[in-house]
Amino acid sequence: MQPMKITRYFICFLAVSLMLSCVKDMQDELNKGAWNHERSIISLKFKNQVGQAEIKRVDESKGEVLVTLNVGAIEDISKVEIESIVLSYHATSSVGKGQTLDFNNPERKASITVASPLGEERQYVVYANEFRETLEGIWSIDEFVLYGGTGPEYGGGRVYSFMDKPWCWYDEFAPSVEYDNTLEFTLESITDDGNTMGTCINRPGSDGKYADFIFKASSNPENGVDVDKKDYYRKIPEGESQWIRNYATGTITFIDKDGKESTGTLENAGTYDMGYNHSVTVANNAFAFNINGVDDWTYIYTDYDVFVKKARKYFIMVTKQE
Repeated sequence: MQPMKITRYFICFLAVSLMLSCVKDMQDELNKGAWNHERSIISLKFKNQVGQAEIKRVDESKGEVLVTLNVGAIEDISKVEIESIVLSYHATSSVGKGQTLDFNNPERKASITVASPLGEERQYVVYANEFRETLEGIWSIDEFVLYGGTGPEYGGGRVYSFMDKPWCWYDEFAPSVEYDNTLEFTLESITDDGNTMGTCINRPGSDGKYADFIFKASSNPENGVDVDKKDYYRKIPEGESQWIRNYATGTITFIDKDGKESTGTLENAGTYDMGYNHSVTVANNAFAFNINGVDDWTYIYTDYDVFVKKARKYFIMVTKQE
């Protein structure tokens, strides 16, 4: 073999060897994590957390996490359990799943230290906002109020308390039999979107009765027969039901044992404009429901039109007891 060829082969062999050596060194570095400076919290969730954690990397050594906690369901705020924590690749943290953080301080804050494979650290300060489901507790039913009527622009609109017109209802199961009822709301779970859900128990008072919402035949000018209007007014089911509160839309949905849903809102104290010089005043709170009645110009200005035909908005006046 000529010297020139030997030299060429040697150079090629040396180049390949150097390349393999470099690949091996890079692989060793990858395996050892010598390239990895990452030390981040990717996601964090506590038990009884509402919604997603907001995570911010301030700089190389500091970070912040903002979470919202349902404090009413947490027995000891000094021991809030971590349900899950996800870190950047091969990073480690000072606390992990199943361990707890102490938020029992005026600022409601705690800290988590995250270290990269190279030992570099970032300290995250975790701030906890307090969430309380205002529905939880016992509410008394005070009164039922309705805005309705065909042609309010022509004077057909009316605002009535149901018992302003006692002759429209049968005494034994008139709407007023529920004015001693209570509604007990219990929170059972919170979705990742921050919606709450639980059970509602509509308990009858000492009379043991619920209204039947039968509009009396004697007040029916159309055909003189009784009209069952539970489809309009049985919005909060008798006995136990499920509820879902959607904070994005501001609504509360009640679901009865047969799966029927009724969606309304929880209104605060105040006066609500119904239009055409009509308003409804809420003394404490009210569950309010829109009702899509049907215009009937034949019976405009009658109780029948307001309660049976063109009911518009229904208020269940309530007061929170505890």
